[in-house]
Amino acid sequence: MKLASMRFKDYVWPHNPKVYEIRYQRDVVSHRVPFGTYILQNMGRRNRVLRGEGEFAGADAYTEFKKLATVFYDGTPGVLVHPLWDAAMAYFTALHLKQEPTENYVAYDFEFWECYDGYSTGLTVLSGGEAVAGESGEAADALYYTAVSGDCLWSIAAAYDLSLTGLLALNPQIRNPNLLAVGDTVRVR
Repeated sequence: MKLASMRFKDYVWPHNPKVYEIRYQRDVVSHRVPFGTYILQNMGRRNRVLRGEGEFAGADAYTEFKKLATVFYDGTPGVLVHPLWDAAMAYFTALHLKQEPTENYVAYDFEFWECYDGYSTGLTVLSGGEAVAGESGEAADALYYTAVSGDCLWSIAAAYDLSLTGLLALNPQIRNPNLLAVGDTVRVR
């Protein structure tokens, strides 16, 4: 099986890194209760971290590394597409030379942190599956829907005369269109 090439923003790796790891982490807090017992509270998942190492070999190895370094210097988040990881917005947080580079060979390692920019949406949420207007600097015609029991993205898209692709374009925070929980807020306009 041939895997697709790893990409970040406009940079495409000429061949995929040889080693990588993806770290998933959840914060859990332990609370003491009377008589020596405790309860655990799930505080939610943290950002995913993709770390790896690779090498460039051949006549243009150092030139290719400099292209990758230019992408790192940009410092803004972008879409990271990895052959085995869901595409995600991420920051390129580390790029490290593993040895002194030569014109024909560069060994490096890297790190990306998944980011989520959905905390500043300024939503006004009502219960019971009602659609409400957005606030806080968004377009005046923005409209949101709060999911109720039995909803799915396909039915919400149909109710607002949208294709599923159009609904997902309005909601880049949705990573899996098959998962929708009661209370989730979806932009419909």
